[in-house]
Amino acid sequence: MKAGLGVNGEYIFEQEKHLTVLKTSLFFANDGFIVYDCKGQVVFRVDSYGPAPRDRGQLVLMDAHGRCLLTVRKKRPSLHQRWEGFVGDRSEGQKPIFSVKRSSIIGRCGMIVEVLNNPGEEYQIEGNFGQRKCRIMNAGKESMAEIRRKVDASTNVVLGKDVFSLSLKPGFDGAFAMGLVLVIDQISGDDYVKNCKAEVFPTTEY
Repeated sequence: MKAGLGVNGEYIFEQEKHLTVLKTSLFFANDGFIVYDCKGQVVFRVDSYGPAPRDRGQLVLMDAHGRCLLTVRKKRPSLHQRWEGFVGDRSEGQKPIFSVKRSSIIGRCGMIVEVLNNPGEEYQIEGNFGQRKCRIMNAGKESMAEIRRKVDASTNVVLGKDVFSLSLKPGFDGAFAMGLVLVIDQISGDDYVKNCKAEVFPTTEY
């Protein structure tokens, strides 16, 4: 299985990894996240303004200690609502390492992820983020990461949409995956999901 783009080797795991993502309102609506591992330790958090003023079109993914790992920024103008990802805290003139855009195929609900330093590497994001049911797939249609509703282990109750699971396949960079979650959330917040079909893959239990 192809591992994919590596933003930070610290978050590339040898075994399948299950993270819990908490969507918060600490900054602006849609922009705050804290990500925990299975032991309840903070793995990632999101800063929407950071050391310098940020606009609504830029988000920063940090580690638990506040170190900037990845910046995602909306490209303007953009026909297909394109976002770009930069290693660390983006600086003027820095080149992005990946881009995300809506699929231009009529009737298709999804997004295309291009790895810019490797033109042959591409990912597809399909599903309904509003329902917390998405897949990130490589060019071979292998699922590399999945977003799904969180179920409380003690009560077997499905939690609210502000808490969801992010499952990573072995070798797929968690920082890259979480950067894509930020972009999906922003596009969904711009009324993307309501124009898509409720499901784009068969309903199954993951």
